[in-house]
Amino acid sequence: MRKLPYSLAINEALHQMMSSDNSVFLIGQGVKSPWYAGNTTKGLLEKFGPGRVIDTPVSENAITGVGVGTALAGMRPIVVHPRLDFMMYAMDPIINQAANWYYMFGGKLSVPVVIWGIINRGGEQAAQHSQALQALFVHIPGLKVVTPSTPYDAKGLMISAIKDNNPVIYIDDRWLYTLEGEVPEEVYAVPIGKGIIRKKGSDVTLVATSYMVQEALNASSILRSEEISVEVIDLRSLKPIDKILLFESVKKTGRIVIVDGGWKTCGITAEISALVSENIFEYLKAPIIRVTLSDAPAPASSVLENVYYPKAKDIIKAVKKVIGKGTTI
Repeated sequence: MRKLPYSLAINEALHQMMSSDNSVFLIGQGVKSPWYAGNTTKGLLEKFGPGRVIDTPVSENAITGVGVGTALAGMRPIVVHPRLDFMMYAMDPIINQAANWYYMFGGKLSVPVVIWGIINRGGEQAAQHSQALQALFVHIPGLKVVTPSTPYDAKGLMISAIKDNNPVIYIDDRWLYTLEGEVPEEVYAVPIGKGIIRKKGSDVTLVATSYMVQEALNASSILRSEEISVEVIDLRSLKPIDKILLFESVKKTGRIVIVDGGWKTCGITAEISALVSENIFEYLKAPIIRVTLSDAPAPASSVLENVYYPKAKDIIKAVKKVIGKGTTI
C-alpha cells in the first residue's frame, strides 16, 4: 500500500469529501496558504475556489460562529484553527451553541460542524502558541473529540468527523505532520469512539493519545529488549472513550500507565484513571501511573522544552515503576 505523510492524509480527506459533497466547505485563517496549515489545505483553493475555501481575518469567534450557523442551515463546514490556543476565543459558539442545539431541540436539529484545532508544540513557541487543550472539550456534553496519531487515522477520522451529524472537535499535533504511514486511496472512515491496540503485550497496559502514541511505541520497543511486554492502546477518540477496549486490556495485564501531551490536573489521564478505578479496580496489581506535562506553561527555551515535553524515557521509567523494577519516576 502507498504511504503518505500525516498532513497529506488530511489533505486527501478534505479533497475527497469536498468533491463528493457540495455542502462541505473549509473556513479559517490561512486556508489559502498550504504552508500556514502544514500542507493540509494544499490545492483546495485552486480546485474548489474561494466560495468553498474561505480565508478569513483573525477573528476566531466570528469564524466559528459562521461555521456553527451554516451547519444549522444544512451545510457541513470544517472550521480550522491553525493554533489550538486561540480556539479559546470561540468558546461561546462551540460550547454554548454547537454542543447544545441537538439536545435543546429534542434531536430534531443537527449541527454537522467540524472544529479542527492544531497543536503547535516545540520550536520555542512558548506558552501562548503551543498548548494541548483537548481536555477542555472532553468535559463538554454534546461534543465528540478525536485525536488521530497516524496518517491512516488522520484521514479516516477526518472523514468520520465530516460525516457526523453533530459537532466533532478534531485535534491534531503538528509534530505528527511529517510522519509517514499506509493510507488507502479510497474513501474510508475510522469509527469515532473506537480505540485500537497498536502493540499487544501482557505485563502493562500503556494508554496514549495523539503524538504520545509514537513515544509510547518507542518506549515499548526498548522495554521489549528488557523482556517487559507492553500493550500499547491508542484511544484515537477522547470522547467517547472506548471503555471496552481499555477495560479488557487492564483486566489482562493488571497494570496501567496513561500518557498524554496535556497537563495532569483534571486532564485526560485523570479521567481514564477514574474510569479504571471505578469500574475494574479489583483487577489492578499496582497503582495507576500517569505521564503528562508538568502543571506549568510551556517554556520558550529549547533547552527547557527538552525537559518539559515527556518522551519515551519518561514512559519507560513509569512502566518500570508500575511493575516494580524502578523506584522513582
